[in-house]
Amino acid sequence: MTTIQQTLTEAQQKLSKTSDSSRADVELLLCHVLQCNRAHLYTWPEQELSAAQATQFDALLQRRLAGEPIAYLSGRRAFWEFDLKVSDATLIPRPETELLVEQALARIPLKLPQQVLDLGTGSGAIALAIARERPASQVTAIEQSAAAMKIAQHNIQSQKLDNIELLQGDWFAPVPQRRFDIIVSNPPYIPAHDPHLDQGDVRHEPRPALVSGADGLDAIRAIISHAGHYLKSRGWLLLEHGHDQANAVKSLFLKYGFEDTHHYTDLAGHARVSAGRRPD
Repeated sequence: MTTIQQTLTEAQQKLSKTSDSSRADVELLLCHVLQCNRAHLYTWPEQELSAAQATQFDALLQRRLAGEPIAYLSGRRAFWEFDLKVSDATLIPRPETELLVEQALARIPLKLPQQVLDLGTGSGAIALAIARERPASQVTAIEQSAAAMKIAQHNIQSQKLDNIELLQGDWFAPVPQRRFDIIVSNPPYIPAHDPHLDQGDVRHEPRPALVSGADGLDAIRAIISHAGHYLKSRGWLLLEHGHDQANAVKSLFLKYGFEDTHHYTDLAGHARVSAGRRPD
């Protein structure tokens, strides 16, 4: 039998060769196996793992050594105020997407009912955050992938929010006759031949949720070109995009008649979210 301390030390030594976050990775995996929090690991370092726990941990460690994301190994990812279920059918929610949520919330009054549309909801992260923070509003989340739909449905049900509806379909197809006060989306935006697709966690994420044509803008073009038909007068469209796509996105907003265009930067200073407003 091995103890928590021995497991932490030996696993970190192995993982340090392939991960810059080896300590945190090992702690997360061990907490997942033991169903405990991080404090438990250091309060009870001499606790022995059972044979089953040791086997489960070793299997997860081998997958992490092969590059599989921690979020997929544990099946969970923290986002906003949630602990979301994720799988290899969904993107892993990232801090840039919280920037998208923040800018959406800045445009949604707290107590005035609004109609919000989240396109390509994946795990449901964006829709859940908006629904939680703006309970007077109704959020409609659309997802094309049946596998991702199951994950989103689980997350919505687990949060017990009654102001979200989940629909399956391609972009605007499930809401042909409806108009919204605000539309948000984290669509695919990586060019098909981008070398980053073969690096890091991205290697394991679903390609249809990442890749969008030769320049990465196919989905963004489709959304912007049709969004005016689904927005109310003076309604907002907000999109997450690549760090070097802000100018192209602004040009598309202007091409399709949007006004008041803005972009917003992440902590690294990269423009990652853009907004445009439908005119009267």
